[in-house]
Amino acid sequence: MIKDSKEHLIQINETYNQHLKAALKIGLTMILGGFQAILHAIIPGILTNSASDKIKKLNEIVSSRN
Repeated sequence: MIKDSKEHLIQINETYNQHLKAALKIGLTMILGGFQAILHAIIPGILTNSASDKIKKLNEIVSSRN
């Protein structure tokens, strides 16, 4: 597992800390967007653009890493 992790970091040209920061940002954005989508599903009048805005933000984050 450690060998695979090191290979992954080499492939994406990131240090462990850079990868940790990026992965946490992506994961937390996904979690927040998920909660927003659930709340919007229950109460359609709130958070009408929040989940789709998170999807766009995630696309920007992931695209900028390549």
